[in-house]
Amino acid sequence: MSDSSSDSVSLDVETIYLGGKEHVVRTGYGSVSVIVYGDQEKPALITYPDLALNYMSCFQGLFFCPEAASLLLHNFCIYHISPPGHEVFVNWSKFLQLGASAICSEIPVPSVDDLTDQIAEVLNYFGLGAVMCMGVIAGAYILTLFAMKHRERVLGLILVSPLCRAPSWTEWFYNKVMSNLIYFYGMCGVLKEFLLHRYFSKEVRGSADVPESDIAQACRRLLDERQSMNVWRFLQAIDGRTDITDGLKTVKCRILIFVGDDSPFHSEALHMTAKLDRRFSALVEVQACGSMVTEEQPHAMLIPMEFFLMGHGLFRPNQFSGSPRSPLSPSCIAPELLSPESMGLKLKPIKTRIAAKIHGA
Repeated sequence: MSDSSSDSVSLDVETIYLGGKEHVVRTGYGSVSVIVYGDQEKPALITYPDLALNYMSCFQGLFFCPEAASLLLHNFCIYHISPPGHEVFVNWSKFLQLGASAICSEIPVPSVDDLTDQIAEVLNYFGLGAVMCMGVIAGAYILTLFAMKHRERVLGLILVSPLCRAPSWTEWFYNKVMSNLIYFYGMCGVLKEFLLHRYFSKEVRGSADVPESDIAQACRRLLDERQSMNVWRFLQAIDGRTDITDGLKTVKCRILIFVGDDSPFHSEALHMTAKLDRRFSALVEVQACGSMVTEEQPHAMLIPMEFFLMGHGLFRPNQFSGSPRSPLSPSCIAPELLSPESMGLKLKPIKTRIAAKIHGA
């Protein structure tokens, strides 16, 4: 749905979260919040979170991991794009980070294509050409669709528990239950349980004998900030997605996929990997982990991302001279992993724990 004004407008707000700056960019599909970190002269890495999440609740585990933060912030300027109505609002009088305001009910629910086109407008606003992309679950689907529609604008995809098919019967049922809960009861306790099951492994969610982890508790608090109808709108968009499996053949960039073996979307990630060109894709399965590897086991992402960026010529090993120890040292780099073939990342599908052990090549 086009805005009455087609011009993009940015309202810059200095945030209190790690020195980033928020840009509220007006697009033809409504306003979108983009938090920018780093030197805008560097290559761009854009992120897109999952349902009911924003950059804080979906990526802060990864960016709070010192080695991963050093790797990414040294090589990129980060652009965290929030789905409409999922942004963080800062109450400066009390220095509190609160949920976004409710989106007007008269504005039509966007489709996944609308959200994809919105990303293109955001890149145009910042004057960005080809970018690296990182998305989680629903965000991974949207960025994959973006790569299909705008092949020349995507350098590579880092996808966490990605989707590429229409909802299965099981997901369709869960989505309908969540949709009704949101519509009639808002961000209630039962809905949070559904969402935590979507995000985390049972170890993190806890049980009668095991207490809920700090990660899950923090996520619960952040979910309280969400406007329930904004979440409902994003859920409707994702629930209406189509199967893009055949279109994966048109994606020419290199793709690195992470998925936890306790993720409800594990089979989806395996399906997507099987349909991609093996010369340009790799799968990392993380044991004892749910869908959000970025939060549960961010250390498991580090070494595969280093190899992935090497393949793009975007990794500078000397960056760690004044920062925490890198687990990637010359003594542990297998020569075949530096092959110019594929993405310089000749990884078979592997299983890894938080120590990020790589088996075979």
